[in-house]
Amino acid sequence: MDLTSLDHIRTPRSRSDLVLGPGSAPLAGGTWLFSEPQRDLSELVDLTGLGWAPFEVGEGLTIAATCTLRQLADLPAVPGWRSQNLVVECLRSLVMSEKVWDLATVGGNICLALPAGSLITLAVALEATAVVWTPSGEYELPVLDLVTGVRSTALGPGDVLRSITIHADALASPSAFGRAALTRHGRSGAIVVGRRDGDGLVATITASVPRPYRFAFSSYPSTGAVAEAVDTIEDWYDDPHGAPDWRRAQTLRLAEQVRRELA
Repeated sequence: MDLTSLDHIRTPRSRSDLVLGPGSAPLAGGTWLFSEPQRDLSELVDLTGLGWAPFEVGEGLTIAATCTLRQLADLPAVPGWRSQNLVVECLRSLVMSEKVWDLATVGGNICLALPAGSLITLAVALEATAVVWTPSGEYELPVLDLVTGVRSTALGPGDVLRSITIHADALASPSAFGRAALTRHGRSGAIVVGRRDGDGLVATITASVPRPYRFAFSSYPSTGAVAEAVDTIEDWYDDPHGAPDWRRAQTLRLAEQVRRELA
């Protein structure tokens, strides 16, 4: 779609050039920005000109906000990272064309903050930390706290997501993934990811709720303990891709499924 309200697109080459004023928005893949009118915008600031490496593998994994979904899918297998399978599981849960697969970015998926944003699922399940650049510096916060609701984040005016970092110990733990949708290739209606953490379990719930939830059990939970945790959720999401009661029921089913798989 042509964005007729735009005056120009600016490409910063250094951090000092990365200034977002009123009417400005960061541009990476642009698959959502160019999908509908953006009448409040007059400028796009193209982050790809900053030349960030898609990802870096070291003690853990750092993923740039401009890393495309295709680049992330091509991440080489790392010995000992037993939860690396979640990368592909989460990417496959997105409904997208080959063009979107090539252009859409990790940062865009997270910052758009849609319930079905499965890179949010990946980041929260692996306890990723976001690095955010501000007009005067930078700060870090868990991705769990970055996404606050539907199309709502903790980012302030002028803030830009730079990257997310996942520690090696989270990647080294075994995990299980469960997803439900109303149709075979439909948008995710409920996603539950379980991950072993020592003797316990960490369960992450997305897609069925307006913001991600994560429940940590210090010892391995029973069926009743998991169901009790899920029942503390009061704000089930409601849209054409699933009614609240259906989403709750699917979340309970998937939570028990991943609990049994990791027991």
